[in-house]
Amino acid sequence: MSEATPYVVALSTAGSDEQAENLARALLERRLAACVNIVGSVCSVYRWEGKVVREGEHLLVIKTSREMFPQVKATLQELHSYELPEVIMLPVLDGDAGYLDWLGKQLGKPAGE
Repeated sequence: MSEATPYVVALSTAGSDEQAENLARALLERRLAACVNIVGSVCSVYRWEGKVVREGEHLLVIKTSREMFPQVKATLQELHSYELPEVIMLPVLDGDAGYLDWLGKQLGKPAGE
């Protein structure tokens, strides 16, 4: 198996469509993500403060780089309404070369800045 790419997928959830959209836009405006998919109406079942909780949420699938993940995490923690937002990173082991090239060009400062 070859070495992983420099890109990652980060996952987070939001309690409303509006919050998911706001978080996605903030990540894109800060050039911390190339793309954020918002998957609406997911059911999350988790343990919180000693109880099993079932909540409707929206899943954010964030395409970014390993290098930018700390800033993605900090942005989500800064802007999120949750006391403890989900922020996890999954490595991208391989992908279409053209897509990965596009992804990399979307991150960071645009040329000329």
